[in-house]
Amino acid sequence: MQALPSHIQFNLNDRIYLKNPDSTDLGRKIISGSIDMIDDIGFENFTFKKLAIQIQSTEASIYRYFENKHRLLLYLIAWYWNWIEFRLSYLNANIDDPNEQLRRAIQLLTQESEEDHNFQYVNEVKLHRIVISESSKTYLTKEVDQENKEGVFKSYKQLVQNITEIIKEINPDFSYPHMLVSTVIEGAHHQRFFAQHLPKLTDQVRGEDSISTFYQDLVFKALKK
Repeated sequence: MQALPSHIQFNLNDRIYLKNPDSTDLGRKIISGSIDMIDDIGFENFTFKKLAIQIQSTEASIYRYFENKHRLLLYLIAWYWNWIEFRLSYLNANIDDPNEQLRRAIQLLTQESEEDHNFQYVNEVKLHRIVISESSKTYLTKEVDQENKEGVFKSYKQLVQNITEIIKEINPDFSYPHMLVSTVIEGAHHQRFFAQHLPKLTDQVRGEDSISTFYQDLVFKALKK
């Protein structure tokens, strides 16, 4: 993967956490350990008690950073979307053609993740798997409207909006750009999950990344005037 600047730091919504985990060694251990554990045992089986044992700390220390494990998951998913948004901006920084910008965006949104060594405490491959299997649990809740008012989904919505603006450059008359972008993102997650666990629900073509190819084809055909 193309090397990114080494000084990157994301400013996540401070209503997600009680204390910024990126500000201390323990906080970064909480993030790293939670990614390892959720990827290994799943969000339902994940607890702060288990995490505390894993990182050789205490539950009380973890609760100083996050009110509960749902808020921790919100943080992980928001971090991921900030990372994707930064990568997209970096990829398209010197690209003027909106068609090429969109092609790169779709590729980024649908491909398998690679580990980015600019972040020593975040394993992006594991985090991507968590996004695929667990991210819908951040918003398919009774609290979604209140959390939306708090701005905890801003990173995801901003990413969708930025790609929507590219689509509008290509075809300003297309009526469903936000729907198209969110469909690509969520659909690609489902297809990655199906390919791993329910392969008869997807198509795998030898010699190509069929998921990325499918969504490239889908989007550009939808945008034809």
